[in-house]
Amino acid sequence: MIKKFIDKLLGKSTPGTSGGKPHFGKREEVPASVHGINPELVDRRAAEVVQTLKDAGFEAYIVGGAVRDLLLGLRPKDFDVATNATPEQVKGLFRRAFIIGKRFRIVHVVHGRGREHEVIEVSTFRAYLDNAAAGQVAGNEKTSKAQLSGMQHAVDASGRVLRDNVWGPQDEDATRRDFTVNAMYYDPVSQIVVDYHKGLQDAKKKTLRMIGDPATRYREDPVRIIRAVRFAAKLSPLGFSIDAKSAAPLVQSQALLAEVPQSRMFDEMLKLLQTGHAIATIEQLRKLGMAKGIYPLLDVAVERADTPFVKAALVDTDRRVNEGKPVAPSFLLACVLWEDVRNGWQERLNQRLHPLPALQEAIDEVFDKRIGDVSGRGKLAADMREIWVMQPRFEKRVGNTPFGMVMQPRFRAGFDFMRLRADVGEIEEALAEWWQDFQAADDERRDDLMDQAKEETKARQKAQQPVVKRVPRNTPASAPRSAGPAADADPQGSDTEFATEGGAPKKRRRRRRKPGGAGGGDGAAPAAAGE
Repeated sequence: MIKKFIDKLLGKSTPGTSGGKPHFGKREEVPASVHGINPELVDRRAAEVVQTLKDAGFEAYIVGGAVRDLLLGLRPKDFDVATNATPEQVKGLFRRAFIIGKRFRIVHVVHGRGREHEVIEVSTFRAYLDNAAAGQVAGNEKTSKAQLSGMQHAVDASGRVLRDNVWGPQDEDATRRDFTVNAMYYDPVSQIVVDYHKGLQDAKKKTLRMIGDPATRYREDPVRIIRAVRFAAKLSPLGFSIDAKSAAPLVQSQALLAEVPQSRMFDEMLKLLQTGHAIATIEQLRKLGMAKGIYPLLDVAVERADTPFVKAALVDTDRRVNEGKPVAPSFLLACVLWEDVRNGWQERLNQRLHPLPALQEAIDEVFDKRIGDVSGRGKLAADMREIWVMQPRFEKRVGNTPFGMVMQPRFRAGFDFMRLRADVGEIEEALAEWWQDFQAADDERRDDLMDQAKEETKARQKAQQPVVKRVPRNTPASAPRSAGPAADADPQGSDTEFATEGGAPKKRRRRRRKPGGAGGGDGAAPAAAGE
């Protein structure tokens, strides 16, 4: 408390505030005997990038979330490297390296080819600059491209950083990062961890603490609000939580997200739902009072997260990510918005529209209402549409339809969608099982399955038709029914009536007999005479 008061008198400020010189923290080098990182958890290719940079005379460290995960004994999914080499110098050291980005210029160093390739992201230490020292730009990064051209460091009128490509020392680079646990540097060669902001202590206390003044840091880059939720969700199973001072301004700062380009917000929303912690993310949003207002599609996902179908989709997405399997945003969004499509489809069917045009109209309406122009009506929208349109086609299991279905590129996504519908009881489990068998069967087995489907279809159609039964007409008790051939046989139907199950008897019109023995009249007369 006294130190803060003295700093204020001396004109010092905390990182992220304007006025005075910010406190960049004291460098602490933590040896392996203290931090306990297992070198075997470090990706070989990331270590090679660090080694190459160090051999060229530069500083280089693994940085960010990878260090945090290593300290927790986890194997990081991604490895980032920070160095004092400029992007051009980094690019010159590697055969396959590409400079990307304008807002933040970084280098992607590519190892391997095809699906087995891995990208190590290399960034240059950035200087900490107060907003007052940055170029002021009207509008945002989307509307002010001309003003931003050539600028290295710029902010908009609200203080949000639009461009930051000013290189600086490591301590300033650490200060401009978000949380203390993400601001540590690990050298896999010397196995030293460099810590400026007590990140190691916070990791041990399982606390997520923003570096500097939280409200100011959220204003500099509002996406940090979403990152706070994402980190809290990811680390909550390990006991982590956001400290009170960092959490307090979150709700009030949500309004700042309106200035972030929609394309970036869309990407950040997908990170919340598709990084293996979707269920935990929903819980954090509700806990922090942020269930609404971040992004319209995210609001829908949170609202429907407890419905059986959307919950099953979120759980399935988490499972696939944690098993290292790919996930597609089109699938999850198709699940979230299926309720809208299904309801709109049913409304049009009630209006006697043909099923397929009715479904297409319902889909168009959902795109206009829920997605807007974010997807660009491109591949994402096309994949979602294909998943939805497949659903009624799964009901058709005769002719060439099944063979054509399994050949479609998006069949697996459509089937997985249908499988979830069966899991929650929206459709029959037997239908999902049939398609599960059909897609994996050989030709002979497929023929058997087709025959089975035909028989099931016939049986279902027969069951839906009313059953007609012949029942005897009631006779008065005083007139017992006569025995004999004439009583048992009624070729003209004069003594019987038709009745349907569950309904009143339906009388059958009596046929007029022809005189003179025509039409069997002679056969009836002897029977009457014999009585």
